[in-house]
Amino acid sequence: MENADSSPLKRFPLGLDETTEEEYASQSTLLQDFASIPTIDKAWTFTSTSGSQCMFSVSQPNLLANKNRKYILSSHISKGSTNDVSFQWDAFPIETSSGSIMVPSPSGSKLLVVRNPENDSPTKFEIWGPSRVEKEFHVPLSAHGSVYSDGWFEGISWNDDENFIAYVAEEPAPSKSVFTHLGYKKGNSTDKECGSWKGQGDWEEDWGETYPGKREPAIFVIDVNSGEVHPVEGTRKLSVGQVVWAPASGGLQQYLVFVGWPSDTRKLGIKYCYNRPCALYAVRSPFSKSEDHKSGTNASEEAFPVKLTQRISSAFFPRFSPDGKALVFLSAKSSVDSWVHSATQSLHRIAWSLDVKPSPDADIVDVVPVVMCPEDGCFPGLYCFNLLTKPWLSDGYTMILSSVWGSTEVILSVNVLSGKVSSISPENSNFSWSVLALDGNNIVAVCSSPTDVPEIKYGSLVVKSSAEASWSWLDISSPIYRCSEKVISLLSSRQFSIIKIPVRDDSGNLTKGAGNPYEAIFVSSKSKSHNLCDPLIVVLHGGPHFISLSSFSKSLAFLSSIGYSLLIVNYRGSLGFGEEALQSLPGKIGSQDVNDVLAAIDHVVNMGLADPAKIAVLGGSHGGFLTTHLIGQAPDKFAAAATRNPVCSLPLMVGTADIPDWCYAETFGKQGKSMYTEAPSSEHLAVFHSKSPISHISKVKTPILFLLGAKDLRVPICTGLQYARALKEKGTEVKVLVFREDNHAIDRDFIHSSTLTCKKKMK
Repeated sequence: MENADSSPLKRFPLGLDETTEEEYASQSTLLQDFASIPTIDKAWTFTSTSGSQCMFSVSQPNLLANKNRKYILSSHISKGSTNDVSFQWDAFPIETSSGSIMVPSPSGSKLLVVRNPENDSPTKFEIWGPSRVEKEFHVPLSAHGSVYSDGWFEGISWNDDENFIAYVAEEPAPSKSVFTHLGYKKGNSTDKECGSWKGQGDWEEDWGETYPGKREPAIFVIDVNSGEVHPVEGTRKLSVGQVVWAPASGGLQQYLVFVGWPSDTRKLGIKYCYNRPCALYAVRSPFSKSEDHKSGTNASEEAFPVKLTQRISSAFFPRFSPDGKALVFLSAKSSVDSWVHSATQSLHRIAWSLDVKPSPDADIVDVVPVVMCPEDGCFPGLYCFNLLTKPWLSDGYTMILSSVWGSTEVILSVNVLSGKVSSISPENSNFSWSVLALDGNNIVAVCSSPTDVPEIKYGSLVVKSSAEASWSWLDISSPIYRCSEKVISLLSSRQFSIIKIPVRDDSGNLTKGAGNPYEAIFVSSKSKSHNLCDPLIVVLHGGPHFISLSSFSKSLAFLSSIGYSLLIVNYRGSLGFGEEALQSLPGKIGSQDVNDVLAAIDHVVNMGLADPAKIAVLGGSHGGFLTTHLIGQAPDKFAAAATRNPVCSLPLMVGTADIPDWCYAETFGKQGKSMYTEAPSSEHLAVFHSKSPISHISKVKTPILFLLGAKDLRVPICTGLQYARALKEKGTEVKVLVFREDNHAIDRDFIHSSTLTCKKKMK
């Protein structure tokens, strides 16, 4: 008989013992400390009689609710007589609802808050003044759907008079045929009826990853005084976005400038893909005052958009100069022409007249051309993911922007008249810097490193002479990035460096740029315990034409803080090193990139920084492609592996992904564009297989963790499952986690599972 006083047998979760459970609990608490560090999404500055104000839009993960909290925190910028600057912060932030978008007016006296609809409710537009809501308008679904807030098609713009707002929203749902128990239903159907099988119409292509169920983006203009909403006509064969108001003379003939992507042909995935052809267009505002009856101009012709960039294959992020005489924009023509999803960008301008109608024959001036092969330490070209709404200094011709430079992000000043580019973030800094907003001729920025939590910086222009200027950067005390004492203590024991890795290739057929050293970020402890190296995790970015920056990453900082060294490899083909190095990879995936990673590992091992017996590897997307290639091509090198939505089988991906063109461009290189077909031949499929990780699966013996998003359209879940099942079939240790509601990014926390897998295998 059991002793009544005895404790019941303690049961542990599957796969855990008492020691591991304690470790898991401790690490989970620490992970929450890291995950709770907020992120600044946007910032705006305003000038008033009392000085400058800065408003920050901040997000913070809510792990229990599995979503992000969003809030606003404001500060008054106080400037002393001796160039001292301090921020006086509000006592508490103000939480904002999910799905809401905020855009201040040009003067800063009004704030637009858009609340996107839930279910069948209308879109709400609120116009806030200094102390209250001054106007509120409800726009029904019959007018349009949700306002786009995706960061790409997204565009919300006040006109200078602050009486109209142009924005991009989903076009209204078309009427579809509906059948009831009585047969065909006459008249228009409702959205609710169209949601059942009885109301489904023709299949409609979308823009792939993150866009399923989103209707075509269209431009609308709302009158701030009356709430009247008009659509912009004439854009039927375009997907439109990034709309801005053009400067006008005397309030007449107000034009809108926007980006248009052809939508009447095959739509391929657009998320993270800069290689989709696009152009700038100008169109009359539907509210614009017209004198067509005096001039004899046909009003219907005036309503048709004018293509402004006929002579270039890509144009986006339009920005008007302060005097209204120039329209400046970025171009990804290198991506469009070569078919790689991201490449070195260029900056251009066209002249704009306040009194003459827009013309399709405008000369396009190259401001910053594509850099093919930068000299050591010199500007490598533009790699810019966004532009400020107002990026100008007071001279009217200097733009301030953030761009990738090697393994760092820097702040650049660009003279759009001369084309001169200067890095204005501190020299000799391996930290990454990003501009948040301009305060007159001053810059509000954020800087961070793999071992340093982000900090707000305030940059001031110091003019030494007419030909020479420098920037002074001040530290700004901020409550936003405050974190626990434990996190601060752990990070203070870590260090990082950027290591140049010599190219290990004796083919002799390399361009100069492809033969230059590439880089890896190495994160480690400041001291060795008993002269032993910490276990090493090799971290590989996706793309492949993307970049791992020397900025703060909560997940990687967590891994580092619990005792791992990190080798974050920016193999050739990464952004930030010039176009020749980037274009060296297409046609050589699975070999050149794999060899670059192996060479980087050997380099740090030979330097005495890593123990070759304690190495793990993790990566997502193309980083997962490399991870699964590495454990097949170097089966004895890795103790453990973890991968997120990996490209394991190109033959399977080419027929199921939203970017089949990627498979051709990266597999066949320059010939991929002309070879592309929706029905690959057996010869093409054979080459795809030879380039795929699954071709090496018979040699794999490394335990591996898979993290797969069930709604991933970029690298569909079937590719990872096929590889995992094949490994299980041969007896290799495999664990698969499926995130039912996640897509390619898997924005939820997953790195902790990777850590446990790595740690158990490397002890």
